[in-house]
Amino acid sequence: MQDYEPDDVDFGLIHALQIEPRASWKVLAPILAVDPVTLSRRYQRLRDTGLIWVTGYDAGTPGRGALVEIECAPGQSAATAEAMSEDPVVAGIDFTAGGRDLLLTLMAQDSAETSQFLLHRLGEYPEIRRARTHLITEVLFEAGNWRLRTLSAVQAARVPGPRPPRPRAARTVSPDLKRVIHHELGIDGRAATTAIAERAGVSNQRITDAIATMRRDGSLLLRTDIARTYSEWPIYAWYFMQVPAPLIERLRTSLGRIEEVRLAVLVASEYNLIMAVWLRTLNDVHRFELLLEKILPGSRVADRSVVMQIGKHLGHILDERGRAAGPVVPVTPPGRA
Repeated sequence: MQDYEPDDVDFGLIHALQIEPRASWKVLAPILAVDPVTLSRRYQRLRDTGLIWVTGYDAGTPGRGALVEIECAPGQSAATAEAMSEDPVVAGIDFTAGGRDLLLTLMAQDSAETSQFLLHRLGEYPEIRRARTHLITEVLFEAGNWRLRTLSAVQAARVPGPRPPRPRAARTVSPDLKRVIHHELGIDGRAATTAIAERAGVSNQRITDAIATMRRDGSLLLRTDIARTYSEWPIYAWYFMQVPAPLIERLRTSLGRIEEVRLAVLVASEYNLIMAVWLRTLNDVHRFELLLEKILPGSRVADRSVVMQIGKHLGHILDERGRAAGPVVPVTPPGRA
């Protein structure tokens, strides 16, 4: 894959797309002081070089998501991860240092599919020596809310949010149509509504209305991700914590102010909080641990792992530099409206 070094204009564009992943180039042009054609060309270059990817997905309900720690036979982590990457339930695969070789993020269609994977399909990988599962009971903060700091506060405020549904739009979206939209936007979160309509066999207006309705009711989330090594936060770490229950409420309002946090979930396991963070240096792994225990008195970081490489992220296969260089295995299987 051809390499490309993004500049400030690119980072400004990425920041704007983090705020509104489907914003039009015409709308963003005056905010970024760049003409629409140039923005389109820059976005295509960022996407073609795997530096950013936009994904649509269903946040779902508790019980359909989990984090799974995997220990493999020596030297078998890469082969195991490659085989697992073909499973759509395995939305993310991190190669980690520490008490686990791999950390999987599961995003199933429902709790039954989660159980099917954990109780049956996981056993199909012969090189797995041990697995520990943490069922996600609640997402406190997810990486779709994480932002670069490139745009000024004034510029960021000018980026419009998602367009609301038309007054005449249907108030609900059929499960079959939702499946088509989740699948297509899982491959490309900026996919044209005309292309989705053609695949679904319905009108363009119906797809436009459905996307707006799904975003409003929370059944469709969109996010723009950047290859970590090209950001100012090249170090990626997981913290496994035991936090007094009364402090969880404090986290709901404070996590968004901690710029390093990418993901924070409550889990049903020996821990009750697991966090993923991006840091500027390796030394910050320990500094951030001290910060966590300071802002959450009585809490304990029971374990931590540094991610050496990301193999798969929200269905996108990444290369050794964290670029979306490979195919996409959407979490939602294809369907027909």
